[in-house]
Amino acid sequence: MLTAGAAVGALGTLAACSSGTGLEISGPDGAPGKGTAQARPAKLIGDGSTADTGAQPHQPLPARLKPGRRPPQFVVFSWDGAGELSNKLFSRFRRVAADHGAGMTFFLSGIYTLPESKKHLYRPPQHPVGASAIGYLSDRHIHATLQQVRAAWLEGHEIGTHFNGHFCGATGVRNWSPADWRSEIEQAVNFVTRWKTNTGFTDLEPLPFDYRKELIGGRTPCLEGQSHLLPTAAALGWKYDASSPGGLQIWPSKVQDGRIWDFPLQSIPFSGHSFQVLSMDYNMMFNQSGGNPLGDRAHYDAWRAQARDTYLAGFRRAYETNRAPLFIGNHFERWNGGIYMDAVEEAIGTMASYEDVRFVSFRQLVTWLEAQDPAVLRKLRTLTPGQSPTGGWEEFLSPTGG
Repeated sequence: MLTAGAAVGALGTLAACSSGTGLEISGPDGAPGKGTAQARPAKLIGDGSTADTGAQPHQPLPARLKPGRRPPQFVVFSWDGAGELSNKLFSRFRRVAADHGAGMTFFLSGIYTLPESKKHLYRPPQHPVGASAIGYLSDRHIHATLQQVRAAWLEGHEIGTHFNGHFCGATGVRNWSPADWRSEIEQAVNFVTRWKTNTGFTDLEPLPFDYRKELIGGRTPCLEGQSHLLPTAAALGWKYDASSPGGLQIWPSKVQDGRIWDFPLQSIPFSGHSFQVLSMDYNMMFNQSGGNPLGDRAHYDAWRAQARDTYLAGFRRAYETNRAPLFIGNHFERWNGGIYMDAVEEAIGTMASYEDVRFVSFRQLVTWLEAQDPAVLRKLRTLTPGQSPTGGWEEFLSPTGG
């Protein structure tokens, strides 16, 4: 999937505990909180592909910033497509997240739960029945993907959507109407909520969530078509969209008449260059090997280090100045020998060594933002990329400061 452009969530630091138990949390201000997930019998939905199991485990309670306190540094790692293939990258990054107490967002492509033998069930807008710009998964990979999605949600990760057929360019999603987007979303949800019927699998437990209630955001293919998606997203009650390209490293704002949080992929300093690059693996690869996913192996080590250092440059620019949330997007891929997967893992390890860093999902970030004083968020949005608050955080975020 070539877009231009997820574990225990942590708006605070989570105590180690098993799924379904209470969570002791230190919020961004250090104040204790209590995140709970009450275990209860699963209530099957529809054909039993999904089930209402109650509140999602490992969700921290947000804390409102106290006057004069600097915000935590939020970092959101998100994954487009989110299929578990033979390279087992979904399970790999669930382990990475667990190692660092991280929450992530997995944008699941709906057709990754639909067997190719049933592709006639997919009716993509403005394309022939069953058409897709990305491949359908083999049955064994659908089976593995469903296992990963279930485990990820129970660990506290968010399951968003990357829609279905991944149509880009002149004949792609940029031309879709709000009605086209509604059809695409309804189909994606239908594939996820009817996988038992469509696959015939009888050896898997249901996904432990009501997807129609769980789904509050997504990312479009190639970061295209957002303007016509937003009216539909708002009508469906979505909370955010992560489809904007080239956003500045500033505090997020809302679009669509203040109904949807806009979480763009960001322009971050490209290590070793004077220009910036979009905060996504594909764009690193495009700049390093001209979009060839099998570039010159002699450059792999240098390119891996450059990708890692670029992520860290974006992180440090925010961490040391305006503390704007950092958004990083990726795919489960092996481009240029898998160097971008290694770069992400190394970057997460380095970021985790800093104080006040919170690896969260987009859903968890929305929860935190909506718990804040709107006046404080407006003040934070006045800080440009690389700009520190005049007089320091205590003065800037005091009731009379700024």
